[in-house]
Amino acid sequence: MTEKKIFKNDGSRRVAIIGEGASGMMAALWASKNMADTVIFEKNDRPGKKLRITGKGRCNVTNNCSVDEFLSNIPTNPRFLYSALNCFPPEETMKFFEECGVKLKTERGKRVFPESDRAIDIVMALSSKCRECGVNTVREKITSLYIDDGRVKGVYSGDNLYECDAVIVCTGGMSYPLTGSDGDGYKFAKTAGHSIIPPKPSLVPIVCRGRVCGRMQGLSLKNIGFRVYEKGRQSPVYEDFGELMFTHFGITGPVVLSASAHLSDVDSGKYTASIDFKPALDFETLDRRILSDFTRYRNRDFINSLDDLLPQKSIEPVIEASEIDMRKKVNSVTKEERHRLADTVKNFKIELSGFRPISEAIITKGGVCTKEINPKSMESKLVSGLYFAGEVIDVDGYTGGFNLQIAFSTAALAGGHAALGF
Repeated sequence: MTEKKIFKNDGSRRVAIIGEGASGMMAALWASKNMADTVIFEKNDRPGKKLRITGKGRCNVTNNCSVDEFLSNIPTNPRFLYSALNCFPPEETMKFFEECGVKLKTERGKRVFPESDRAIDIVMALSSKCRECGVNTVREKITSLYIDDGRVKGVYSGDNLYECDAVIVCTGGMSYPLTGSDGDGYKFAKTAGHSIIPPKPSLVPIVCRGRVCGRMQGLSLKNIGFRVYEKGRQSPVYEDFGELMFTHFGITGPVVLSASAHLSDVDSGKYTASIDFKPALDFETLDRRILSDFTRYRNRDFINSLDDLLPQKSIEPVIEASEIDMRKKVNSVTKEERHRLADTVKNFKIELSGFRPISEAIITKGGVCTKEINPKSMESKLVSGLYFAGEVIDVDGYTGGFNLQIAFSTAALAGGHAALGF
């Protein structure tokens, strides 16, 4: 073992941060702002590797809402986040990036993006601010923690020991492992005695039974109604309005990703999704619309009469679900059959069968048990000087900028307390 000196020998508190993502850089800024000698350890060759691809490269940086509204969008352990969000709420995140020169915009659902639609602008703002504040970065993989007598005293990179006064674990979860989120943080937490809630995918595409989705592969729908029902229950487990896309395995898109956070045991086949192709039309209005189309195309085959109503790729699957002979002439379609078509358009059912792998999830559900972390500081209740921030903790939110804000808020709280030592 070789002890390496990278911290200044000036008596200031030494804080080591594992991970140079959203939470790692924000934690470093708050630690340095509170006069700590701060070093980030990152195994990747550049900062914010996962942050660069969030929001399809646009980076949904936060949600422009109040703390109470924010907490209503956190399905897992929302109360744990109360102190963190009051320490660094969405409005402060927006102010921070604006002051860094990144102009922001608010879109539907109060989602906040950089005006440039470039995630790299968010990464560069954080990285530049870290350099400006004197944060040092060491591009090495941390392999373990140095814990002695109930206190963290440093980090190991192979045989190299870096002694410090506090460590903040900002390693992320297990989603997008190619960006470096490979579960290292759970290993560090376990060695410190922490319980790990088993990681599962959240905000993840959903696999569907049968071939119907594959036949519509590539079809993207906007402004549709979406509900998920559990067998035996009449009220939906989840409902939303927005965008959805069919893939070779099933369905994805904003409404699907959000729905996934509400579901469990999907592979048991207990959930059915319902798509409303025409949510702006009630049944009677839709029926009148169909009747108008039938009048216009009364001499065509039924399958050739729906081009004005539905996207081309969805026509055959919808007709098959309505159980109407697709080669029947439109002028011979009965009123009862027409009503079945309207029912199908308003309630197109797909049976769900599972989630895609955790490697395809936007975030990880599960992680370090919140009962073992002080919510007012993000410090471990088991090991003094050990802090956690971001996705490594068992807290997750819906789509809309909530998960990045969780990373920023928990990091700000952890960074400040790690620097001050209480």
